[in-house]
Amino acid sequence: MKSIKIPLYLTNAVFFTLFFSAVYYLLLQWRQKIRNSIPLHVVTFSDITAIVTFIASFIYLIGFFSIDFVHSLQEDILDEEQIILEEDVVPSDCHFASPKPKPNKFESADQKTLVTHFPDEDEDIIKSVVDGKIPSYALETKLADTLRAASIRREALQRTTAKSLAGLPLEGFDYDAILGQCCEMPVGYVQIPVGIAGPLLLDGSEYSVPMATTEGCLVASTNRGCKAIYASGGANSVLLRDGMTRAPVVRFGTAKRAAELKFFLEDPINFDTLELVFNSSSRFARLQNIKCAVAGKNLFTRFSCSTGDAMGMNMVSKGVQNVLDFLHDKFPDMEVIGISGNNHSVSFISISAHFFPQFVFCSFSILILNLVHLELALIISSFAFGNISGNYCSDKKPAAVNWIEGRGKSVVCEAIIKEEVVKKVLKTDVSSLVELNMLKNLTGSAMAGALGGFNAHASNIVSAIFLATGQDPAQNIESSHCITMMEAVNCGRDLHISVTMPSIEVGTVGGGTQLASQSACLNLLGVKGANKEDPGSNSKLLATIVAGAVLAGELSLMSALAAGQLVKSHMKYNRSNKDESKVSS
Repeated sequence: MKSIKIPLYLTNAVFFTLFFSAVYYLLLQWRQKIRNSIPLHVVTFSDITAIVTFIASFIYLIGFFSIDFVHSLQEDILDEEQIILEEDVVPSDCHFASPKPKPNKFESADQKTLVTHFPDEDEDIIKSVVDGKIPSYALETKLADTLRAASIRREALQRTTAKSLAGLPLEGFDYDAILGQCCEMPVGYVQIPVGIAGPLLLDGSEYSVPMATTEGCLVASTNRGCKAIYASGGANSVLLRDGMTRAPVVRFGTAKRAAELKFFLEDPINFDTLELVFNSSSRFARLQNIKCAVAGKNLFTRFSCSTGDAMGMNMVSKGVQNVLDFLHDKFPDMEVIGISGNNHSVSFISISAHFFPQFVFCSFSILILNLVHLELALIISSFAFGNISGNYCSDKKPAAVNWIEGRGKSVVCEAIIKEEVVKKVLKTDVSSLVELNMLKNLTGSAMAGALGGFNAHASNIVSAIFLATGQDPAQNIESSHCITMMEAVNCGRDLHISVTMPSIEVGTVGGGTQLASQSACLNLLGVKGANKEDPGSNSKLLATIVAGAVLAGELSLMSALAAGQLVKSHMKYNRSNKDESKVSS
């Protein structure tokens, strides 16, 4: 007798549907029994059928996905603050290496594309990816080997596009470290050189500042600024504020109802309750304030909270979700707008194969914990708490609200540069620097209508440190808000310089900070991981170091401009020798 083969995805879909249908039915029945004071052990035939269906489907799902997905659960759904134990984890170099394909590579003279010979099994998979039979994003799950998956994906991409990736490195990178949290569908990694500026003498301590950049002169210029600061006795910094923000937008039927919620949220009597609800989402999240803005019948609520050593986007989003759930009971006509993942929309249907087992496990746990209050919609949306945003936060965009109110860490850093240092190290004079700063950084930026851009090149230094230490590069936008001030002091002999940066968004746990290279750079600064004795102090220190490095960069670049050295130095150090040789010939 010939057996009928059913596609695996259909079997999974059937059992997945049976699982949730049974649980949904049982929860409805149990809630009804509780309301009617009927003992839970009194069951009907329908109840027995649902229980049997639940057990059978649950056993299938556990058997199919295997219990090993529990071990990767923390890497996929827990927030940054729970990476506090990362230093106790076995180092990645202790893992057993998976078999690696040994490709025989050669370049075609005609098409100039990379041709690689793989084992027959891998060749079949590559062809299936090229033909669309196997989704590229599912390779890690199917193969259980991240390097092999990246290699196969890379080869399939080359064959599909007929373009070579020969210059893009593949081996020598820990792809397990980025799975499910840093980058999807990798085909290699990009090399960025890391230079060191310093020592930067800041608040009595010395720091060697790592900067990842491809711009010539940037590290050298910042290093010169560090030298001038060091020779003048160092710089000092003050942390003014520390609070990550998230601002959902909610909609009502009328503007009056939106205003009622605004008054409720801003009432000091209600803050203690909202604070308890918010803080229950994390060991480190602590609600600081809520500011509201009404636009017709829409209400934008900007929550601000401290987040320990994490940058805190996910942390504050979870707290905000808790508050929204709480408010929904008091304002049932409130509609939350714009719930999506952290710039990656997540829906029930679009959950990838990699996250599917975690989704089943977490959904089951949440369902059991909510026997009475059944909110299946919230279970689905809990995987999308990354970005409950109405853009009033404001994240990864230049915005006046961050320039005025601050976001992340707000820092001011200052130094007094002695007259002889200005002349000998910076090759200029105090009066020229003060005049140039007034005309360029202040007046020129005002004429351009700058928003937080009253500086020479703060974003240069911020971006370089962000890349080196595993921060979110896109948050360079608001993190580079800076106003540079210069003033002659001590009877006009010395220079007082300061940078004020209201929204430096950094963390020392979570995201890219756990990757080997970035972790090494954080370790160089003495801020790796979470500070167990004083939670939050590592990220605060990192923010002040960023501000101190910006101070050095501003000082050096402005001096180069004042002395007419900028073009000459860039022509000497920021041009390829190969290009110059070609021109000279």
